[in-house]
Amino acid sequence: MTNWLDRSKEITSRIPQDFVFGAATSSWQIEGSSQTRGRSIWEDFAETPGKILDGSGADPATDHVNRLEEDLDLLANLGVDSYRFSVSWPRIKHLGQGSVDPKGVEFYDRLIDGLLERNIKPALTLYHWDLPSALQAKGGWANKEIYEHFENYADVVSSKFADRVFSWATLNEPWVVAYLGNAAGIHAPGLKNPAVSLEVAYNLMVASGRAMEVLRANKANNPGIVLNLTTIIADDEEITSAARHIDNLQNKFWLDLLAGRGIHQEIIEGTAEFTDWSFVDESGLQAASNKIDWLGLNYYFPMRVASRPTKGPDHIVGQSPALFPGCPPVHFVPREPQTDMGWEMHAPSLTSTLTRISRDLPGVPQYITENGGAFPDKLIDGVVDDQDRIEYFATHLLAAMDAIEAGVDLRGYYAWSLMDNLEWAEGWTKRFGIVRVSEDDLARIPKRSFEFLRKVFGERN
Repeated sequence: MTNWLDRSKEITSRIPQDFVFGAATSSWQIEGSSQTRGRSIWEDFAETPGKILDGSGADPATDHVNRLEEDLDLLANLGVDSYRFSVSWPRIKHLGQGSVDPKGVEFYDRLIDGLLERNIKPALTLYHWDLPSALQAKGGWANKEIYEHFENYADVVSSKFADRVFSWATLNEPWVVAYLGNAAGIHAPGLKNPAVSLEVAYNLMVASGRAMEVLRANKANNPGIVLNLTTIIADDEEITSAARHIDNLQNKFWLDLLAGRGIHQEIIEGTAEFTDWSFVDESGLQAASNKIDWLGLNYYFPMRVASRPTKGPDHIVGQSPALFPGCPPVHFVPREPQTDMGWEMHAPSLTSTLTRISRDLPGVPQYITENGGAFPDKLIDGVVDDQDRIEYFATHLLAAMDAIEAGVDLRGYYAWSLMDNLEWAEGWTKRFGIVRVSEDDLARIPKRSFEFLRKVFGERN
């Protein structure tokens, strides 16, 4: 394995001077203090036996609410330009609508001011999956009433923080919300209803577009959206139609809506057994295509498919035919090397995904808003020597530079994640952090990967 700590200049020599470096987290995964916010669908999901692999719940998570200053100092020590975080909708509005909790607003006030005091640009995501339970009880993202609720929430947050935030994202990975949560049932709210998942996918994009208008009205800087797009690789010719269907739902659906191309006939025909798409209307399509100032890409792995299975794990998060309603028979066959999630490590697919976005959504700047890997870290004599994670970061940073040199307007990179945290349905069993969070006392211990990224960020500057 390459010693990237000694060879970091192979990366930094290629990084544009104004390139933004950062780290990312999300509210439910780190905040804790659930008693001071409203209930979300992830509390409901976590309290259902068997849904979280190790039985973890929302508290204490990493206790970020009570350790805010310590975590802000970690970011400053890392040397980031920017920090990407999400606001908890039920911390601002306990029921998703109605009154605003001033204590919730005050927490994010302190977070944003603390970042600015350390010369770190706040990058705010409005929705990273923690939907208020009260709204899910009314149908959640499948109920078009949510458009107005999301607009009102966006108005509250942007009215308060517009002048202090570097960039805004309406949504994080709507594909995950739609399909892991509503088609396969492996994320909250735990539904297995393909018809609902397709409507949720559409409604998310309409809600995002309508919130975009609110952000602009409140003069919020740099509004955009974050998608988890990837490259689909067909390992044999027999699987071409399945690969195309997967690509349509994983990538094309979202890019076409943003570009104003509507919903492609192939998608409509490929999902006809579940829905006639009668919930789509012209006003919704128009809203979904509202201008974005940037697109965020969360990239972790390619999807490699084949007509025959290979030896490998039975459970690969994010790779299952159930996530693609109407998909012809297919097997997901990630190759080695893999992360602890069973995800293939293939940096060239980051380059190809970035160039594909540039082609399908021309003129829109891009940021890599999440990139990283879970690995079986070991704490030995107070040190986590995570060379596998360093290898992942190094090869993917080089792949990002390849994309820039191929003409992609890529402006920044956020490592996932600042610290170990609740990895959704995997609980604490999968660790993505560049800072270890100890199980017993939640102590923060920077890993070797923290040292590597600090060196990369510093050499660039």
